[in-house]
Amino acid sequence: MKHPVDVHVGKRVRQRRWMVGMTQQQLAERVGIKFQQIQKYETGMNRISASRLWDIADVLDVPVSFFFEGLEDGEAAEKSGTVPGDLLADKEALELIRSYYSIPENQRRRLFELARVLSDAA
Repeated sequence: MKHPVDVHVGKRVRQRRWMVGMTQQQLAERVGIKFQQIQKYETGMNRISASRLWDIADVLDVPVSFFFEGLEDGEAAEKSGTVPGDLLADKEALELIRSYYSIPENQRRRLFELARVLSDAA
């Protein structure tokens, strides 16, 4: 049986990997394991040891705490219905975020303001 913490940590590994544009194979090679193990980590099927999580965090250039962010808040918000499911588990949403951050900063600010105005109008 999957533990909810393992599932959450696995999702955060997948999210960060997608955000930096890395494949499972590339992450596995950098960490020194097979890509199938990364698949198992990302689904929560296998637990990630502390030392392995440290290595993954180093490769993905985030602190280890990144993988635990939103654990309690996310569960509470999802149960209350304020979060539309697991938004960052959606590949399209992550691609949108990656594209957004590839836009030059001054244009990105203008796009953000436009989105804010449009969401207020809806």
